[in-house]
Amino acid sequence: MFKKILLTLSIMGIAVFAFADEAAEPVTLESLDAAVKATQANADWLWTLIAAFLVFFMQLGFAMVETGFTRAKNAVNIIMKNLMDFAMGSLAFWAVGFALMFGTTTTGFFGTEGFFINNWDMVDNWTLCFWMFQTVFCATAATIVSGAIAERANFTAYLVFTFVMSAIIYPVFGSWAWGSLFHGQGWLEGFGFIDFAGSTVVHSIGGWAALAGAIVIGPRIGKFTKDGRVKPIPGHNIPLATIGVFVLWFGWYGFNVGSETAADTSLPLIAVNTTLAPAAGVIAALFTTFLFYKKYDAGMALNGALAGLVGITAGCANVTPGYSIIIGLVAGILVVLSVQFFDKIKIDDPVGAISVHGVNGAWGTLAAGLFNYNFETHVLEPVIVSQLIGIAAAFVWGFGASFILFKLINIFVKVRVSEQVELEGLDYHEHGIDAYPEYSKSYIK
Repeated sequence: MFKKILLTLSIMGIAVFAFADEAAEPVTLESLDAAVKATQANADWLWTLIAAFLVFFMQLGFAMVETGFTRAKNAVNIIMKNLMDFAMGSLAFWAVGFALMFGTTTTGFFGTEGFFINNWDMVDNWTLCFWMFQTVFCATAATIVSGAIAERANFTAYLVFTFVMSAIIYPVFGSWAWGSLFHGQGWLEGFGFIDFAGSTVVHSIGGWAALAGAIVIGPRIGKFTKDGRVKPIPGHNIPLATIGVFVLWFGWYGFNVGSETAADTSLPLIAVNTTLAPAAGVIAALFTTFLFYKKYDAGMALNGALAGLVGITAGCANVTPGYSIIIGLVAGILVVLSVQFFDKIKIDDPVGAISVHGVNGAWGTLAAGLFNYNFETHVLEPVIVSQLIGIAAAFVWGFGASFILFKLINIFVKVRVSEQVELEGLDYHEHGIDAYPEYSKSYIK
């Protein structure tokens, strides 16, 4: 490390002397040190913004996955919900959410200053950079709900939910676990809670909110027969869903690697773990479904990749590559079993969002503690209690607050469309357009 510092200083010194004119001030160790720090800061900001743009690109991935896994007559509705998640979510997070999540707090439950990002002591470039990065995370949590209530949710009711989700529900839990990343200090942080990039903060909160929505809104018409059997309602475009998964996987490098918010030597490990876990998740989900159905199910394999990504998100910076594979394998098996479980209890989730994000977000958070590796001493140092507390707190808050919100919205705006609208498709009734006008509509009777 000392040799690298000397080499860096030498190169910078040569450059300074080569281009400086005679009237320039003499170069000192202090000025060189300042130049090195400025260069590092600029690199940190640039990488953090690039990572934010990658996470923003994940919105397209979610839109494609949800559209592909649902029916053609609701494709425009899915796309519009994902568009509005980011549009409304950005404004809500700017106005309220960022302050609740990262403002100064005396209780450890939520921040109390920084609303509209206009009353910090100093809104510098890092504040704006950090806001940008955290905004795309907020949008991710909100958009998870879209898929779980797809094909039967009232668009107006959904807009109300996604605004409150972005302004209050996600930021409040985020302040508990991540507040100290800026001006806050959350109570979960005091327990030593580990969630590096958001298996629980982003994915479980989104997943448990999706569970609340799916319960309140009820299953799609035709999903469950009167005698209790599950009737599959296949998505209309698996190739489109596949594109979405690859987009999400690509964007996830920004999600996980970007969470370091610095261009430093920790990035390669995070990138490797973010590759191995979803790869293992695909294989585990594929062969698990083969054991059950004697078919290599494409949809489950795709969700296996997402489950592995969610599973490694909490521990991507503090587990070894070998453990990341174990995390991904368990995630791939778990997503299949979880989808079967929710079908059995008649909770209809068209895209498997609850299983991918809620269940595997909890698994990933627990795994980050189970496989917590000290890279200095080269030994495992399991962290269990704080992880369990965080998982439980996320479920109670994410599910509880979302369930109450959906119930309140339902008093004023019915969260579910009418039977006629659902059968004929939300695209025509909610948006006045068909995604594929050259094809006739198909109905589930």
